[in-house]
Amino acid sequence: MSVELRGFDSRVQSFEPEIRRLDPANPPYYLPVADEVEIFQKAYLARLPVLLKGPTGCGKTRFVEHMTHLLAGEPDGPTELITVACHEDLAGSDLVGRYLIRGDETAWIDGPLTQAVRRGAICYLDEVVEARKDTTVLIHPLSDYRRMLPVEKRGEVLQAHSGFLLVISYNPGYQSVQKNLKPSTRQRFVTIEFTYPPLEKEAEIIAHEAAMAPEVAMQLALLGQKVRHLKAAGLEEGVSTRLLIYAGQLIRHGIAPRRAATVAVTWSLTDEPEAKRAIDELVRAVLA
Repeated sequence: MSVELRGFDSRVQSFEPEIRRLDPANPPYYLPVADEVEIFQKAYLARLPVLLKGPTGCGKTRFVEHMTHLLAGEPDGPTELITVACHEDLAGSDLVGRYLIRGDETAWIDGPLTQAVRRGAICYLDEVVEARKDTTVLIHPLSDYRRMLPVEKRGEVLQAHSGFLLVISYNPGYQSVQKNLKPSTRQRFVTIEFTYPPLEKEAEIIAHEAAMAPEVAMQLALLGQKVRHLKAAGLEEGVSTRLLIYAGQLIRHGIAPRRAATVAVTWSLTDEPEAKRAIDELVRAVLA
């Protein structure tokens, strides 16, 4: 199963996460760029927590989904994937759990991290540095040899299920100095660095995900490479593979290539007039 949670609060009387079944025979599409699949497999075998580090839209989340499906077929493999999109209001109690009032009774509701620990899921904390500081502190006992989660409000210490694994991610190029992982946290994780795929592989990904002609996908991949070079000229962040796929999907549905690139790439990347003009020049040069 796959679960995506975006936090909950004590005012909510019921909590029904979105769940979909894991199918080891049909993992979500992911095209390996290097040895990241093998590294993750061996880390899971050793139950070593994993940090995924890389730019926005380069495939980190899809990679975790892919690996969870693959590993679900292994002995003592994960039972599900629980993804938490971290944000600045996410507190430790959102992850661990809290007491909720239901009618005349008070009931304890496990948070997503506690659910993963109990059931043997992979818990993926996406953009973990966006969460409040108490969130990163509470994952420390889960990210070393102890593999345990203190639940202070219940006076419990939970030992992680054998299938449990903690995975976190962040984008070091986007975060400010105030929002960065402390060394005491980073050094608890095996780190896999992600970047945008090489030209040929990115074209293959775009062609597959957008269900489009390979030659047009190659043009979009080339556009992506050229736009990323504009970072040296002041563009805050390069274009993600995700946005190139969006452009490809628009083209497949009948939008002219240059217009598709304008709305999916240029306008999504920047509001700065000079940067927009520079990207538009690349669009006209690369796309028919």
